[in-house]
Amino acid sequence: MALHEEERPQTKPRRGGRKRVRLSTRWRRLRKRVLRSGLFNRLLGRAVFEMLGFIRRSQRLAPGSSDWTEVLTRQHPAIVALWHGQHLLAPFFRPKTLPYVALLSRNADAALNAEVVELFGIKTVRGSGGRTRQRTSKRGGAQALIAMRRMLAEGHGVCMIADVPKGTPREAGLGIVTLAQISGRPIIPSAAITSRHYVVKSSWDKTTLPLPFGRLAVVLGEPIFVARDADAAALEAARLRVTDGIQAADRTARRLAGLAA
Repeated sequence: MALHEEERPQTKPRRGGRKRVRLSTRWRRLRKRVLRSGLFNRLLGRAVFEMLGFIRRSQRLAPGSSDWTEVLTRQHPAIVALWHGQHLLAPFFRPKTLPYVALLSRNADAALNAEVVELFGIKTVRGSGGRTRQRTSKRGGAQALIAMRRMLAEGHGVCMIADVPKGTPREAGLGIVTLAQISGRPIIPSAAITSRHYVVKSSWDKTTLPLPFGRLAVVLGEPIFVARDADAAALEAARLRVTDGIQAADRTARRLAGLAA
């Protein structure tokens, strides 16, 4: 026999489920605030800095690596170009006698990177490059390029990741060749890798985390100059040269470290 409407049992709302959703949302918000807080970044940044220092001291330099102190001193101030994913190794081959500045993204997640970089004695400029001039401007790249041109003129070398965040990995963007054009300073294609490392496969750029007691290979390519009067076609050609130069340095560094190409 079918029940009348008023006789049917009423389904009560699952209060526990809604409560769990609210708690989960609050936890995510709290975690986000903590991860982006200045105090947390300073503490974690110090820990990462100390860890990287230990890893660097534990490395053996691979025979055949470039004499980065001689190259960077001779070309100073230069624009040192490397790929995303190898950025943690950049402080490993920065001559301590030379002043440097690094370009970092403006997003909140890059605050930790800024803490670590500055502990290594490297100044920071916040902004992101783009594949086109329009995207560079939207990401704050135009202001960053002006700031870095001024730093180069004042005698600071620039460490710059050539490929664009969230863009095509291992493909140089327009920002780095534009900086070379407006500053008149050379781009040095660079690569660094350790034989013992862990690749974060879920990251868009396959970030490489160096591990202790490995073999460190550092390779610097021939300098690339960009004419001040370069037009769009010349800038594109320079961008391709930078891409090829870093790729060649990366292949050589991997071979020296005893890794497959």
